[in-house]
Amino acid sequence: MEVSGEEKACSSLGRKFSIHGNNILWELRKTGQLCDSVIKVENEGIPIHRAIMSACSPYFRALFTNEMFNTDRREVVIPGVSAQIMNMIVEYAYTREVIINSDNVEWLLPAADQFHVNGLVKGCCDYLISEMSAENCIGIRKFAKAYFCHNLERTALRYLMQHFSDVVNKSNEYLQLDIEEVCDVLECDDLNVRNEELVFESVLRWIGYEQDRRKHYISRLLKTVRLGLLTTQYFVEKVKAHPLVKESEQCKPLVIETLKFLYDLDMDEEKEVDLNNPLAKPRVPHEILFVIGGWSGGSPTNILETYDTRADRWIVCDTVDNGPRAYHGTATINHLVYVVGGFDGMEYFNSVRCFNPIAKTWTEVAPMNAKRCYVSVAVLGEHIYALGGFDGHVRQNTAERYYPMKNQWSLVQPMNHQRSDASAAVLNGKVYICGGFNGQECLNSSEVYDPDTNQWTLVSPMRNRRSGVGVISYRDSIYALGGFNGITRMNTGERFCPLTNTWQSIPEMYNPRSNFAVEVIDDMIFAIGGFNGVTTIFNVECYDGNSDEWYDATDMNLYRSALSACVVKGLPNVQDYIHKDRLDKDKKEDAKTKA
Repeated sequence: MEVSGEEKACSSLGRKFSIHGNNILWELRKTGQLCDSVIKVENEGIPIHRAIMSACSPYFRALFTNEMFNTDRREVVIPGVSAQIMNMIVEYAYTREVIINSDNVEWLLPAADQFHVNGLVKGCCDYLISEMSAENCIGIRKFAKAYFCHNLERTALRYLMQHFSDVVNKSNEYLQLDIEEVCDVLECDDLNVRNEELVFESVLRWIGYEQDRRKHYISRLLKTVRLGLLTTQYFVEKVKAHPLVKESEQCKPLVIETLKFLYDLDMDEEKEVDLNNPLAKPRVPHEILFVIGGWSGGSPTNILETYDTRADRWIVCDTVDNGPRAYHGTATINHLVYVVGGFDGMEYFNSVRCFNPIAKTWTEVAPMNAKRCYVSVAVLGEHIYALGGFDGHVRQNTAERYYPMKNQWSLVQPMNHQRSDASAAVLNGKVYICGGFNGQECLNSSEVYDPDTNQWTLVSPMRNRRSGVGVISYRDSIYALGGFNGITRMNTGERFCPLTNTWQSIPEMYNPRSNFAVEVIDDMIFAIGGFNGVTTIFNVECYDGNSDEWYDATDMNLYRSALSACVVKGLPNVQDYIHKDRLDKDKKEDAKTKA
């Protein structure tokens, strides 16, 4: 189990885990008063009170109350533990305080486990969780398994799955796994990989660490890669052609089977991937994209859909809010989804609804100070910001923020411009808002809010006027996509660099759209639904910053505009929101409702 140099520097003083203890007895022990026994370790005698040690540890309680133990015997010899660690255990027994750091935790936890000092075991586990990193999570997991620390073991495994890409690139512990262990990791459905290329590359890295000794494992490891999810080009050029694969007779049947699977897909572009085939079984996503509400079929909807990025499928959820709404905003904090403001075709809302995707319940939380349709919503720290909007009478420049811990909205400094139908995003601890409509014209202005100064500052205007724009933070820039310029719906996009205060054009989307949802998931920007100038659409596309290109993704089940989306990470019941069975194509078409 490794702790990196940086981590050691940060934790050299350790963390103090404490519960109120008996300081009077601790003072008596230090002066040797009323002590009725001595623990002998490494030729050092540690005076103690039997009652205190027995209250802290079932081990010592059994030792001191055993009929075989002579009550007149003052000295107890404890083998296999150092004087330093035993002194820490004794100190904890009296004070319920101990300083745990990277230098002592590997010795303290086994000793605490040996003597059944459960509070100290928990303190060590909490410390290891707080220090967990890509470099040491594998070692911590092994350590936890050895001492039956089940929660720590589960946490370390979850960390390994979630941060697998970092683990492969940074961890020496990964390279030292044996073949059984590496197979267990790579074949796991919960492995968090954007694509199977990463899994194949991690196979090569593990083998390359000791290639002569490990190369014969290639056929076994190749079976852990979901080869049917690779592109045909990548499989042919990188997998099939790799010397380790070419030289292995055991790999040939799998190569032939995969080629047939991929070529069948290439020959029929309309054919959907059979997700029940072991070659193409998707991994379980660690993030779920929620799309809520919007305008569909001439009226607002309350239908909720989720997107499974690994299966590239949309799922209609059976849990919906009581009432529909459109032109609202959504935000997520601590696994909860907040639906802010909006419009139901008759009423403009200041109400805020909260969806708990774990309990699958909807509740009402504190309302905003103002009604806000066409509202812009962003999350910064522990606050949800609601900016501008339309209350049925005027376009607003007011702004407010919600603190879930207090269930309270409070006004912040108003913006420089009135704007509804704008969009907002957070970058580097500040809130940016771009575009919108002020009642007379579509806007190209942009401004930024600094919560430390409670001030809005204008930044360079966009190159285009954009109302119904999608704004998102992505890779240290603010992206503004699509929207309505007063004449037409646009498919253009541009990005803002805060360092240079300049906007730069990006490649065009496939579809012009306004009043659509935009989110980042799997390190790509997704543009979802919207209005194309003629009709409401259900089309989804994604932008990959690595290739600087847009790609088609699977369409939603529902045509909708004026919708909103958010991404929830780490749901314990993620299985409830992912694709389970292949949806029959005819049923899928019937489920779509045209605008």
